[in-house]
Order: sequence, then C-alpha cells, then structure tokens
Amino acid sequence: MKRHPEDERRWAVARVEAGGPVATVAAALGRSRDWVYTWLTRARTGDPAWVQDRSHRPVHLARLTPAEVVEAVSLVRLSLYSHGLLCGAPNIRWELEELRVAPLPSVRTINRILAREGLTHRRTGRYPPKGTPYPALVAHTVNQVHPVDYVGPCYLRGPIRFWSLNTVDLAPARCALEPVASRAARPRWTRSGPPGTAWGSRRTSRWTTRWSAPGVRPTCRPQKLRPGPYTLLQRV
Repeated sequence: MKRHPEDERRWAVARVEAGGPVATVAAALGRSRDWVYTWLTRARTGDPAWVQDRSHRPVHLARLTPAEVVEAVSLVRLSLYSHGLLCGAPNIRWELEELRVAPLPSVRTINRILAREGLTHRRTGRYPPKGTPYPALVAHTVNQVHPVDYVGPCYLRGPIRFWSLNTVDLAPARCALEPVASRAARPRWTRSGPPGTAWGSRRTSRWTTRWSAPGVRPTCRPQKLRPGPYTLLQRV
C-alpha cells in the first residue's frame, strides 16, 4: 500500500536517523538518494512544517508586469467603457501609448490582465438616448445634402488605428465610406460631386470651415459625448 507523501518523508527520516543506510531507504521507497538527503536536511532545521511541500514559484519573476501597468490597464478600460467607446485590448494599448505608460504591454498581456481582473464583461441593454436635438434634414435632389461623420477609431493588428469617414447622399440614400488615418481628413466627393450642404459633427467642423467645394454650406451638429446647442457655419 502506498504511503501518503508526508508519511513517506517521516518514515525515511526516521529510518536514516535510526542508522539505516541512505541507499537502502531510498531503494525501499523507490526514491533517489538526493530525495532522502533533501528531506533529512529539512527535518534537521527544526521547522515544525518541514514535512510539507514548499512553493516552487521563483523568488524573482523577470517578466512580471508591474503593478502600476496593471492599474493603468484597468483604469483605461473602465474609462473607455464608461464613455461608450471601444474598450478592447488594441484600444487600451493605443491609450496607454498616448499616456506614455512604460513598459508598454502587448495586446496579449492586456487580455490576460483584463481576464485576471474580471474586466471582460460586455455592454448590456440598449443605448440610452441623451435627448440631444438634431436638425431635420430634407433633400429633394441628388447632392443636395450630405451628412458626414467619422466612425472610430477602429483598429487592425499591428496595431493600426484608423477612422471611417462616412458620407451619405440623403436623396438617393447612397453611402460612401473612406478609411482615413486621422480625423483631419476631408471628403473627396470624387464620385458623386460636392453637395449643396455638408452636415457633420462638431469634430468635422475644422475641415468644413477651411475647405469645401464652391457653394457648399457646412452645418455642424453637437458632438455625441458633449451635447450642446447647434452651430451653423455659414460660408461667406
């Protein structure tokens, strides 16, 4: 009958201290002599818990993520989540890079941190409207009104960050999607031509005020996360 590991260790130490040869005790248990000497050394330390197993975890972990980085990942994730933004590992890594967090963790490390901290839950329920008034847009002909807005940021492996510049011709309900590297980009209107009115968010007002086709009247709506009064930008 096989003994319990702790009983086996006690028996081996007792036999050796009684004068038994180490090689004979090791052979009787099917162990090596090094194993017998290990437990004999621990028994002679006087520690009452000498017979118990010890942790095999290394004393120093060279690749352990610092606690400050783990806390930064958690805070960024909660911030993105509370603002209704994308809060995946690539998004978090971009935010950490902009905050100059060092060392910058990889996407895989961020995923492990989120799983360990219990921050992998998804949003539930419907999006609650904020009650922001939006202008009623009416278009009777093609290229009369084009709502323009950015969607993103979106992320690809690398990581690569980009925005989608979305333009809709209201009359025929025709859409145009253009990936851009930054929100400073402006619509080209190469296929359908420039509209009579370019309706966009406040964050698109920069390019609508400094550039638009002749006859284009840029109109801005309040930004989603910062509701405010309408801003109508007339082109002189």
